[in-house]
Amino acid sequence: MSIYIGIIGLGTVGSGTVKILFENQKLIQKRLGCPLLVKKIAVRDPNLPRLVEVPETLLTTDVESIFRDPEIKIVVELIGGLEPARTFILKAIEAGKHVVTANKAVLAEFGKEIFRAAREKGVDIAFEAAVGGGVPIIKTLKESLVGNRIKALTGIVNGTCNYILTRMTEEGLSFAEALKEAQEAGFAEADPSLDIDGLDAAHKLALLTTLAYGTEITLEDIYVEGIREIEPLDLSFARELGFVTKLLAICKDTEEGLEARVHPALIPEAHVLASVRMAYNAFYIKGDAVGDVLLYGLGAGQMPTGSAVVSDIVDLARNVLSGASLRVPPLSFQLSDLQRLPLKPMEEVVSRYYFRFAAVDRPGVLSKIAGILGENEISIAAVIQKGREIGGSVPIVMLTHEAREKAVRRALSAIDELRIVTAPTKILRIEEG
Repeated sequence: MSIYIGIIGLGTVGSGTVKILFENQKLIQKRLGCPLLVKKIAVRDPNLPRLVEVPETLLTTDVESIFRDPEIKIVVELIGGLEPARTFILKAIEAGKHVVTANKAVLAEFGKEIFRAAREKGVDIAFEAAVGGGVPIIKTLKESLVGNRIKALTGIVNGTCNYILTRMTEEGLSFAEALKEAQEAGFAEADPSLDIDGLDAAHKLALLTTLAYGTEITLEDIYVEGIREIEPLDLSFARELGFVTKLLAICKDTEEGLEARVHPALIPEAHVLASVRMAYNAFYIKGDAVGDVLLYGLGAGQMPTGSAVVSDIVDLARNVLSGASLRVPPLSFQLSDLQRLPLKPMEEVVSRYYFRFAAVDRPGVLSKIAGILGENEISIAAVIQKGREIGGSVPIVMLTHEAREKAVRRALSAIDELRIVTAPTKILRIEEG
């Protein structure tokens, strides 16, 4: 017996997937117990140059032929985007095919529809490659930590942003310079908005939060802040104070409800995530039984992401061989047990904070700023003021003890209205974990 696969899309991830399936075919067969064969690959233009050599007989422009082929048991969607990816996934399900996808956007937007359709047809959906590239975070949450209550999950989930922040921190590059370098190195798209504005990370966090807590969550529920406004000066001050700046995706279980947020944050240099550089991803998980778990690896790229796709294909092929389906719920929890848990509004989040004020250099400035912070029950932990510019403005950096977000916003609104303050206050949260 052989198990046949149909693949939609032969871009970067598709090429990596096919390359692994071809080059490691004998190894995979020994682990699976039967040949795992690519029967058809749907592409827009069969004549385009490819990142992997593929027999012309496998290529087709007729996507529907994959859904009609009774020998194909597993369909792999690797085109990305919302449409026609959603339509193709639903058509594969309707045809009784198991589905593998690397498409976090379509699952975040249409996951409820897709997972319900799969359950009704008795087929499986697998999406390890949708989050973390080659890092097995999905399987870890679905299977390895199934006996744990997840207290918190903090992730560096976007390699583009981590690359940019690494270069800005280590080389003093501006945001624009680091972004250009990331694009030239192939780590950032021509239009990097989804990455640098935090939306890619939010799509991933939506999936991770559902897997960790069994809650129905939308992108609108997640507080999202990107890295466009990060300046080298703030990264420099952060390092002087013993911190590294990262774009973090965070979900936490608190007494006041779940937190789900994406934003840049300072983390101590001794934190396990502080050493995650360049395009690497990492996930720091706290379970009530297991304690602390760290997963680390390349979060994107042809071969790492292809590795995750192949892992899913083999998992589903094992289900085909055993005649089983829906053995492991795709979202870790049974779909009937998913519920909308209370979410803590961002205004109620409690954190430490980094502030950088641009203020006129004259006596009494510091006391006025500190006075407004004190009126809002924000306690100062450290202050740095450098340089003197008679008649000009100087940066004043403050670190706070824990404070509530709404109090911080109220205080900064009042401070920014002072005549002695010459520019909007820069703010970064501190995550110490």
